[in-house]
Formats: sequence, C-alpha cells, structure tokens
Amino acid sequence: MQIELPSKILKGIISSKKDKNGKYEKGKIARIKINNEEKLQLSLFTKTQVFHSNYSDDEINNVINELLDKEFNNLELTTDSFNYFYKITSKGKLLTNKKKNLDSFVAIDHNRSKKYLLEEGIVVPPLVDLGIMQPDGRVNKSAYDKYRQINRFLEIINDSIKDEKELNIIDFGCGKSYLTFILYYFLVEIKKMNINIIGLDLKEDVIDNCNEIAKKYKYDNLKFYKGNISDFKDNNKIDMIVTLHACDTATDYALYHAINMKCRYIFSVPCCQHEINNQLKTDVMHSLTKFGIIKERFSALLTDSIRANILQYYGYKTNVMEFVDFENSPKNLLIRAIYSNSGKNHKIKEEIDNLIKEYNIDQTLYNLTLKEEK
Repeated sequence: MQIELPSKILKGIISSKKDKNGKYEKGKIARIKINNEEKLQLSLFTKTQVFHSNYSDDEINNVINELLDKEFNNLELTTDSFNYFYKITSKGKLLTNKKKNLDSFVAIDHNRSKKYLLEEGIVVPPLVDLGIMQPDGRVNKSAYDKYRQINRFLEIINDSIKDEKELNIIDFGCGKSYLTFILYYFLVEIKKMNINIIGLDLKEDVIDNCNEIAKKYKYDNLKFYKGNISDFKDNNKIDMIVTLHACDTATDYALYHAINMKCRYIFSVPCCQHEINNQLKTDVMHSLTKFGIIKERFSALLTDSIRANILQYYGYKTNVMEFVDFENSPKNLLIRAIYSNSGKNHKIKEEIDNLIKEYNIDQTLYNLTLKEEK
C-alpha cells in the first residue's frame, strides 16, 4: 500500500508497532536546517537508543511508506495548513483524517551563531525527562536558560579533557543528578569515551531514584551510593571529581579528597558558604559586615579564593570562572583545577597563611590540608 503524503511536512510521529517484538518503538520527524538547507530528520527509537537520518522532501515519502508497510500502523503529520492522521487497521484498511493546523512552526536551525554541544533538534533523553527538551528535540522556550547552562558546563569540561579516552569520575553531593546524567550521556554517547561515574549523596531516596533512572537509560557504568563526603574512601583510581552546589563545607571535603587522590580534573561549583560568614568579626569590619548581603558575598568570595589558592599550592592549574550569568543565579562561580604535578608553591602557602591570620578565621579545607603543614 503506497500512501500519498502531503508536501512540506514540518513534523510527525510514527507509532503503534505492528509486531510487539519489532526493533523500533516509535519514530519522529522534524524539519531542520543544515548549512541553510532544509531537511527532514527521522529519529527512530529502540528501547535503549535513538537513530537519526536526514532526508530531502522527495526522499521522505518512500521512507515513511516503508516504515508503515513493515514497522508501524499509525502516522501523524503536520504541515503549515493541516494535521494529517493515518491509521492502518488490523485488516489492513487505511483510515485517514485531517484537521486545520492552528499553530505556527519554524524549522530548527542547526546553523545558529552559537553552536551547542547538545544540539537542538537532537533528542537527549535526560533533557526530555527534565522538561528542558520536547520529545522531537526542540528546546522549550521557558527552559532555554537552563539549556544554555548545561551546555556551558559541558563546554568547560570538554575544553579541559581534550584527548582523554577513558575516565573514572565521582560526583560528590550529586543530589537529583540532572547534570550527572547529562554528563554521562555527553561523554559516552557523543564523545564515545569509556566512562565510569559514581554519584554520592546522603539521601537514600534520592540515591534509589537515581539508580532506577540509570537502569531505565541503560547507563551501566553510572552508579549511585549513599554516603557522607567527609567519610569517603575509595581505593580505585579517580580521574575527575565534580561537585555541583555541594553545600558549605561539603565542597571542602570533596576538594580535600581530590587533592589526596591527585585527581587530574576538578570541577566545583560551590554553594552556601556559611562557614566564614559566621566568623567575621563585626567590630573589626563593621562597615562591611553590617550589610548582610555584602557580608554574605564577601564571605563566599573569600572562601573560594582560599580554596582556589590551596589547589594552586598543591600543583593544580586553577581558574575561577563564571558558570552561568549572574542574573540567573548569584552562585555562578566554577572552580576548575587541572593537575600539573608542578610541585608545591610555598609562596602561595605563605599568602594563604597571611589571609587566614588577617581575618582570624578557620576554614575547613585549610584545616584539612595546610594548617599543620610546615
């Protein structure tokens, strides 16, 4: 049976498997732009993977008809004017219908001035589940800031790891692990690396949920465990440590373990730096500390300055950079440290000692590392 399909298809869905043991679960069609040329991208989903192919308007007709002949019974197509519906009954009869399309649609442009690592129009299952992306690969307008943040995070890591082929990674204080799942997807599915990731968090229900999601995605080398960062012990070689909003001194313990294990890569987005904020003496710094928001931000910057300098002291090439725009979140700094094995820099230690003494403060990472070091 050859079905005459409408011209200028914008998007579509192919569903209802003919054989419950068939290879594909469903198919999706999206109009995209590649090098200023419009194509129709067909995405075919198995239970664990998605396969993408691009076709011209002339080519897509035969491809869809073949899928309806062998794989599926239902087809929905959208053009500028109408939504078309096709159904093949159990007796092989074709039923059709169409309704006026009241929605406007623009082809996904793959040639935007900004090229993202997770391209819009390519379906990323964790982004769909997070509500950031539509099942056809379109990014929800309301979630575009989050989409940019995720890509920025991946860009920073991608620029740092360069030609690595395999990595063992720990995410300390992983929480619901949104970025952990996306990091795994990016490194395994896009970069084709051999990756093992461990997520560690205190909340048992969160850990159980994360492990269930990892099973759902078939992410076999992504495991989650309940545990306290300060008590962490692992005899395996760890190449990278990630901390995303690990609260207060949890960041310090994560960095302490990274230093002890001589991890090659550290990516830390600190959060809730209360420790120094509670110690600053108002009689000495009254003009600063009498304004709560200024005291809080100064304390956070002072905390992260100490952390970054300690990493430099232990031979890490360290940068502090904006992770997201300040207007989206005031907790927008990321500490990136790459181990250079350059040896300890004692001038930096002297500067840190003087900073600690000047403000008369205790700081957890300093106490764990430099306080007793001569």
